[in-house]
Amino acid sequence: MRNVSIRALCAVRASVKARQFAIIANVAGKCLPALGERHLVNTYEKTIEILRLEASAIENVAATIDAASVEKAVELLLRCEGKVVVTGVGKSGVIAQKIAQTMTSTGTPAIYIHPSDAMHGGLGILSSGDVVLALSNSGETDELLAVLPAIANRGAVMISIVGNSASTLARSSDVVLEASIDKEACPLNLAPTSSTTATLALGDALAMTLMEAKGLTEADFAVNHPAGRLGRRLTVRVADIMQKSPAVAPDAGWMAVVKAISEYALGAVNVVDEDGRLLGIVTDGDLRRTIERTAPNELSQLSASSMMTAGPIKTSPDTLAFAALKLMEDRPSQISVLPVVDGEKCVGLLRLHDVVRSGI
Repeated sequence: MRNVSIRALCAVRASVKARQFAIIANVAGKCLPALGERHLVNTYEKTIEILRLEASAIENVAATIDAASVEKAVELLLRCEGKVVVTGVGKSGVIAQKIAQTMTSTGTPAIYIHPSDAMHGGLGILSSGDVVLALSNSGETDELLAVLPAIANRGAVMISIVGNSASTLARSSDVVLEASIDKEACPLNLAPTSSTTATLALGDALAMTLMEAKGLTEADFAVNHPAGRLGRRLTVRVADIMQKSPAVAPDAGWMAVVKAISEYALGAVNVVDEDGRLLGIVTDGDLRRTIERTAPNELSQLSASSMMTAGPIKTSPDTLAFAALKLMEDRPSQISVLPVVDGEKCVGLLRLHDVVRSGI
């Protein structure tokens, strides 16, 4: 009897659960579109509308942000003796990480720390000479508010980027940069979209203003970006990739020029005087064209000086390879080789192929 009772009880429970699931499914079916069902949306027009909404949000911040607050924020960041500690939660946290990375790579040392991590030992990174940059659209994010007393105890200056200048975070800040928006780009006006875009744009604007105010040069930028195509464009110099100078004397005959071009296999030879000074360059194209227009019985009279391009475009060993590439390409008639001259002496030959192979 006991086993029968247990089986009966289990059957009743299963029946109740089945009815509950049926009710939930019925309600969900009325409230949500069926799986795979799509609303009719002009995807192109909607995409452009969203882009314009977010662009409008940035324009609105640019038009309404308080000038004195911007100037004070930049001054605090410029005078910062330590680092910038950027913080935020959720989507604002992701934006905070990007702003910290941009500042660091452009001459303003910065790190990101999550407020919760800060409350569990991460505050050890914060010192009195630092500037805290806190991000929150509402200005009432619980995790961020919880860490405010600890920040104040460290004596760090705080700048906030908020969408509500009357918020708790704003009232607790030394400088408030208001980045309020009229509407999120989200169709439900819920997902952080326009607000995070406006915050990111403002963070980028601060980073670029600091970069210019500090006088950061391309050389300084290259120190922080040694890898990738960007890094190579800012660090690889002609001396790193040029070929040893293939050279002939100006009185060298045409066969000597042919042999030199074949021996070095660089597509050209430099013509230099006895002191190694550059006089001209003979490319394989120059050689072919000269031979084509010269009578066979006159070939023996040809010399390097009669075939060369005198006073050619040249570069130096210390020139950035990317600048040399632009020198080759940004001209009415592109060239594929450049003599390399150090002072008065010709020291090498740079080919377009060498530049491309370097990965810049």
